[in-house]
Amino acid sequence: MEQGTIRDLEFYSEALQEPLELLIYLPANYSPLYKYSLLIASDGKDYFQLGRISRVADEYLANGEIENLIIVGVPYKSIEDRRRKYLPNGDLHEAYLRFLAHELVPYIDKHYSTYQMGMGRALIGDSQAATVSLLAAIAYPNIFGKVLLQSPYVDDAVLNKVREVKNPHAFSIYHVVGLGETQVVTTSKTIKDFLTPNRKLHELFLEKGITTFYEEFDGQHSWKYWQSDLKRAIKQKFGL
Repeated sequence: MEQGTIRDLEFYSEALQEPLELLIYLPANYSPLYKYSLLIASDGKDYFQLGRISRVADEYLANGEIENLIIVGVPYKSIEDRRRKYLPNGDLHEAYLRFLAHELVPYIDKHYSTYQMGMGRALIGDSQAATVSLLAAIAYPNIFGKVLLQSPYVDDAVLNKVREVKNPHAFSIYHVVGLGETQVVTTSKTIKDFLTPNRKLHELFLEKGITTFYEEFDGQHSWKYWQSDLKRAIKQKFGL
């Protein structure tokens, strides 16, 4: 099986006023003669190392099971950095959303052969990274047309953002959470029930008329379960 390449580069964000690491996966068949969908992963290093997302893409592409796909991972620098950028009350949250939509997407579109439309772009994340992926799609529905959510952190601020969605048909959702996620030890060392607010989030998606796939898997808030779910997530959103 041919393997794609992963390029590690530094990108300076004007919105955030700081350099960011980017991990860019190009499939083995990459050629500027073809067009490619784009998947952006916050918690980017985790998706490449723990989720083994490039291996999932390599396998599907080799078998002709998914469309041409470029994956860009955006790693976080620290737990505090992650919280400041990913959570709706974080002081860098709005700037991070602007970085995704107005800096990262134009950079990828300029340097690689992509479908330059919303349905050709997707966001993926786990936990807080899922939260920021959802909020980016809500803020920029014409830029991002697909969102893959693995056990998102959900609070009233997130639910209110979904309630304010004006165009529920602009994007579609893949959404999973674990039945064992009722007492999750968060990065702030508090215990949080993820399952109940995710059920509320799903009901709200349905109320708003947002196209969504939802499942509660038999597992907990960890990469052991997100990694095994990733194959289905990728196949469902990018399958031929």
